[in-house]
Amino acid sequence: MAAGTRLPSATPVRFVAEDGSRAGRHGAYREPAGERLKEAYRLMVLGRRFDVQATALTKQGRLAVYPSSAGQEACQVAAALALEANDWLFPTYRDSVALVARGLKPGEVLTLLRGDAHCGYNPVETRVAPQCTPLATQTLHAVGLAHAMQRRGEDAVALALIGDGATSEGDFHEALNFAAVFKAPVVFFVQNNRFAISVPFEKQSAAEALAYKGIGYGMRSEQVDGNDAVAVLAVLDDAVQHAREGRGPVLVEAHTYRIDAHTNADDATRYRDADEVAKWREADPLKRLETYLGDVLTEQEIARYREEAEVFAQSVRDTLNAEPELDPLSLFDHVYAEPTRQLQQQRAALEAELEA
Repeated sequence: MAAGTRLPSATPVRFVAEDGSRAGRHGAYREPAGERLKEAYRLMVLGRRFDVQATALTKQGRLAVYPSSAGQEACQVAAALALEANDWLFPTYRDSVALVARGLKPGEVLTLLRGDAHCGYNPVETRVAPQCTPLATQTLHAVGLAHAMQRRGEDAVALALIGDGATSEGDFHEALNFAAVFKAPVVFFVQNNRFAISVPFEKQSAAEALAYKGIGYGMRSEQVDGNDAVAVLAVLDDAVQHAREGRGPVLVEAHTYRIDAHTNADDATRYRDADEVAKWREADPLKRLETYLGDVLTEQEIARYREEAEVFAQSVRDTLNAEPELDPLSLFDHVYAEPTRQLQQQRAALEAELEA
């Protein structure tokens, strides 16, 4: 992006072509260091295996539902790596791989999708908000928290992950407007995977790119090849730094694709062509990064990362195969900071029923 402009690049920022060769559409963005890219690759291998395992667990009845992010690993991992420990991540239901890359345990991540509780981890300790199922509501939460951190003088940024469908929601526009007016330290990261369940992008927006939606609010915007891990990490690094330095929010659109169905309950063959899916499989972000790192990534390292991913997948199976120990009274624990009289009465009624 040219200095002093809010306009996104004319074409998506790209460092790596589909075949893994170097591309030249990255402007002034800095390429991340080789060791950091190797870590991104390791986490993408781990994330891909996690995604496959979680999908399999739905077929075994161990998960109620799982929204796959296969094909979006570059976005998921880059979102986690671009943040510091004190920053906040606001994920959606499709961003489980980002949480794994952030360091959360699989049992904690999959608690929501198993149906055990609304959230399986402590947001304050992990600096990760609960995974959000309603579209775009977490953008308002991210902006509110970012503005609060700003007022307290904290050196921290909030990054909100959203899909292309969420940009059609009113909450998205309210969040952008507030963030831009108050220069909240927040990054809106749109993973445009071309479909809002069965609705294609062309029927969601007439904009040339979703990145342009930020311009109307006076917000810096950018678009990036979402299957190019080098480019996504470079752009998010820059966006997070921009927000951290107090220069206002940033909207980043990543052009990617949802390889699998919306969830395990969806039949994607009813609304998209197999040839289209095959084309995007060829743009696999994992294969692309592996080829690009050919000079610095050894066969031994690749084998080790895959072995680590298999061990991790086994831990996911072991965790999900164990029957959860649930306390029905925990339903009342996180409703209000101070329980209301009505809530206390409801809790007492349930407790009495359980003891009967």
